[in-house]
Amino acid sequence: MENNDVDMNAADANEELDDMKKRLKEMEDEAAALREMQAKVEKEMGSVQDPATASASQANREEVDSRSVFVGNVDYSCTPEEVQQHFQSCGTVNRVTIRTDKFGQPKGYAYVEFLEVEAVQEALSLNESELHGRQLKVTAKRTNVPGMKQYRSRQSNPYAGGFRGRTPYAPPFIYSPYGHGKVPRFRMAMRYSPYY
Repeated sequence: MENNDVDMNAADANEELDDMKKRLKEMEDEAAALREMQAKVEKEMGSVQDPATASASQANREEVDSRSVFVGNVDYSCTPEEVQQHFQSCGTVNRVTIRTDKFGQPKGYAYVEFLEVEAVQEALSLNESELHGRQLKVTAKRTNVPGMKQYRSRQSNPYAGGFRGRTPYAPPFIYSPYGHGKVPRFRMAMRYSPYY
């Protein structure tokens, strides 16, 4: 009887082991399919950044930017089609991008990309032209270099509040109550006070 139970348990164990192997094989196949799909999506999105691809995309970006202009002071009610019509006389417009904030409201500037580089010079001649009653500011588009942010130096502005090194205003003394050559000492203000 014991021998019979061992045979049954061995048979059950073999079946379970085969089931587990089958499930493991299915999961490995599914993982391989997912990796393949992920690689395909990354290839389409261009998120795989090896140095050769990155330099090629930077060169491509510079080439596109050489065919583009920045258009400032664009009316908020302007559509890309109206901006395209305005710049149609310069050359063939490839794309018009009106920048918007996170709520979808226009920021008041746009980028116009042309098919030809020569069209940029023609578009620059439309600087200070009017669209929807607003004078446009047209300049050549510059290429952003990653990691090269231009910071303005922080210089102290005596008219801006909150500067710690500034001493409070002291009226001129007609006579010195502290004696000749002595100046009253003021403690530094701990927080901003509009009266200094």
